[in-house]
Amino acid sequence: MMRAFRFYLVCTPIGNLGDLAFRAVEILKSVDLILAEDTRKARTLLSRHHLSTPVRLYHDHNKERITPQVLAEITGGKTVALITDAGTPTISDPGYYLIRRLIAEGIEYTVIPGPSAVTTALVLSGFPPDRFTFYGYFPRKPGARERVIAEAGAGTGTAIFFESPHRLLKTLNAIDRLLPGREVAVAREMTKIHEEMRRGSARELVDYYQGKKVKGEITVLIRGRGRGSVMEQLDRDTPSFHNIPG
Repeated sequence: MMRAFRFYLVCTPIGNLGDLAFRAVEILKSVDLILAEDTRKARTLLSRHHLSTPVRLYHDHNKERITPQVLAEITGGKTVALITDAGTPTISDPGYYLIRRLIAEGIEYTVIPGPSAVTTALVLSGFPPDRFTFYGYFPRKPGARERVIAEAGAGTGTAIFFESPHRLLKTLNAIDRLLPGREVAVAREMTKIHEEMRRGSARELVDYYQGKKVKGEITVLIRGRGRGSVMEQLDRDTPSFHNIPG
């Protein structure tokens, strides 16, 4: 029997709607209310699994107004779940503000594990997975973007970022300038029909994506500079990654 909580952070699919965990379905069916970053996307997911739980909009722009009402409903006896567009709530998605308020109010909550673009891309890349840092989205301003790339490049572990399709080339060009020859991977549309993983130097990836209309969710990984970890010792004798022909 599962322990009952009053609030649940529920991980949702990052692309393939069939990846919603069985336990997640049970929780979303049992709660009184679902908070969703995008109610239209939420209803598509819920419809796929024949769920009719009430859904309410909750995002970064209305969180301060909505949170007191949500807390009042929870303390009044209702059970609530939070989902975002995809993946794990609070990871570059809404939820952190509400979590801090729950802790302040002494309200217990739990996480229903599930899909994560961060760990999926890490394993898919083939880069050493024993040490990694997730940076969220690349900064939009060039100076800030270059600073975070330099920081990531100085580390010994794999650096993981999210990026939008229309900024991908600018980001890859920046990586090429700052970290020439460093191995990079671009994961696109993970778990979907057009899933794609491209590996190579940033320059090779720029050459590949140049002139292409890039679509979908994108995760960029930069291999660390160190070669002292156990995982890196294991692949010491393997050839460097080269871009997959396409």
